[in-house]
Amino acid sequence: MRTREPLPLTAVTIDDRFWAPRRELIRTRTLRHQEGQMRRPGQQFDALTLTWRPGDPHEPHIFWESDVAKWIEAASHCLATTDDPELDQAVDEAIELLAGAQQDDGYLNVYFTVVKPGQRFTDLRDAHELYCAGHLVEAGVAHFEATGKTRLLDIVRRYADLIDTVFSPDGPCAGGYDGHQEIELALVKLYRATGERRYLDLSRRLIDWRGQQPFYFEVELQRRGTPGYFGTRLPQRPEDARRFREYNQSHQPVADQAEVVGHSVRAMYMYSAMTDLAGEYDDDRLLQALQRLWTSLTTKKLYITGGAGSDPSIEGFGPDYDLPDAHGYAETCASVGLVQWAQRMSNLTGRGHYIDTLERALYNGVLSGASADGTHYFYGNPLASDGTVARQEWFGCACCPPNLARLIGELGRYVYAQGPDEAVINLYVAGTGRFTLTGGEVTLRQETRYPQDGHLAVTVTPTDDEAEFTLAIRIPGWSRQPTITVNGEPVDQPVLRDGYLTLSRRWRTGDLVEIDLDMEVRRTWAHPAVASAAGKVALERGPVVFCLEGVDHDCAVHTLTLTRDTRIHAVPDERTGVATLHADATTDATADGQLYGNRPPGRRSVTLTAVPYFSWGNRGLSGMTVWIRDGGLGAVPAGTASNSEHVESSNGRG
Repeated sequence: MRTREPLPLTAVTIDDRFWAPRRELIRTRTLRHQEGQMRRPGQQFDALTLTWRPGDPHEPHIFWESDVAKWIEAASHCLATTDDPELDQAVDEAIELLAGAQQDDGYLNVYFTVVKPGQRFTDLRDAHELYCAGHLVEAGVAHFEATGKTRLLDIVRRYADLIDTVFSPDGPCAGGYDGHQEIELALVKLYRATGERRYLDLSRRLIDWRGQQPFYFEVELQRRGTPGYFGTRLPQRPEDARRFREYNQSHQPVADQAEVVGHSVRAMYMYSAMTDLAGEYDDDRLLQALQRLWTSLTTKKLYITGGAGSDPSIEGFGPDYDLPDAHGYAETCASVGLVQWAQRMSNLTGRGHYIDTLERALYNGVLSGASADGTHYFYGNPLASDGTVARQEWFGCACCPPNLARLIGELGRYVYAQGPDEAVINLYVAGTGRFTLTGGEVTLRQETRYPQDGHLAVTVTPTDDEAEFTLAIRIPGWSRQPTITVNGEPVDQPVLRDGYLTLSRRWRTGDLVEIDLDMEVRRTWAHPAVASAAGKVALERGPVVFCLEGVDHDCAVHTLTLTRDTRIHAVPDERTGVATLHADATTDATADGQLYGNRPPGRRSVTLTAVPYFSWGNRGLSGMTVWIRDGGLGAVPAGTASNSEHVESSNGRG
């Protein structure tokens, strides 16, 4: 069923003025910083020595292998395209620590080796065993593909073989499934890297068993009458039991689900695996479920920044339209997961609107997760702040920092895709992509300053000087009137199919396609049911969402009002690599000291300054808001987005 596949990292180069410095920062600073955090005494790397004993400080956490694995995966993505002996050696050292922690039968989990030995796979809901295993598998595949080394791949295959036996139809955990989804998508990667069908079948079993019966964990709780790892006890009322299972999307068989619920990262990883399996098994029922879930997310539960999950109490989804700005959640890992799911949905269906959402999450909800210097991080990404919110150097649960690093490290996998006779550009990123098509090998060269401006130039170079194929370039849904030329000649009636400009012809060396996207500032209104955005407007330009920061204003940002007929100016900004927006606005005049009064406050004129949301919090503590008070009256002016448009830009395609 899959129509497209991403290019391997080794077939992509990135020399983009926006992305190349950020990727270099990941390699040279972020990964070193994260390694230093995990090498502190008693932390992740120390735990792998298995020297901890009961009563010692720094009891190993249940998820520590996943932190190390994501770090290895991020480093491997960097090593795929850059020679870095120091980083290569650090990765090899980490792999040897994992090898030393692996048990004779292939098992690899520190917590259940030294903290709770003899209790493997008895707490599937909370203990993250299969989640950690999944990240280890992803790291093994990434390291093998980047370096050709099989050391880590062999380690994770032994562990996967053990899990395959334990979770076989007649194994001791038959019918079981993990409480934090991850291993399902990792097993598909392992299958594709090794060709071993049993890994794919194991992934399918874990997905199919989900929601069919209570957790093996729950059965054990009932038998033992004791709480799980987090002190979890089974709820007694049926409605509470359903919410209990919604948390990890086990309340129904996955193919029957229609609403995104529960923990947002778990959901994104599960939907990614379901998309992979729908393609591998040509399963239309799974695909229909995924399309229902996508609609639920993007029309009722997604932040304008591409953030997913509004309820901090469960790190997940609240009711429809429950999208609080200051007190929401929008975990960085959830946006990373959304990028992964969206790419899979696009490759499976060939539709560009999934990449529109991918791009929204990437440029906003993901990038905001790290500071400009690459060493401090947001776990949650609010859309408003009173000036007390700041990125942290590290977390006790440090899932987000290496997750962001691995996504930026493998950016090349998201830029392009290919079919048998089709070369696809999904993201506008300067550099090259090398495609192996039916008609021969072709290199595409992108030149662009996106997202600072909307110009794209694509040069075609077939290896044999000419080749016949289709070039598909995504046209973002927010771009209403792009101009297109081929070798300088206007394309007056471009063929737009499923969100892509499609050009089918015999291409020759030096052929040039140029596209200019309209990059006007867009005012965007939320659905009226989104309480935190009622009476407010957001500003977008290209894929970037903007915000107001107190550091740029002499008044509280929540008091600023922007009228609908005010012209907004975009000025290129080298600090962020995008632009700064300026407009005339008003703010409440200084009050007379009374808490309440019978007359409205006066107004004074100010200059409003908006910066890319991903850049906020890098100039000291100050207030911040994405949603700005809308000073317009009456209906939305003609030609602007209606207040019922959702955050996929309502491109009307696909």
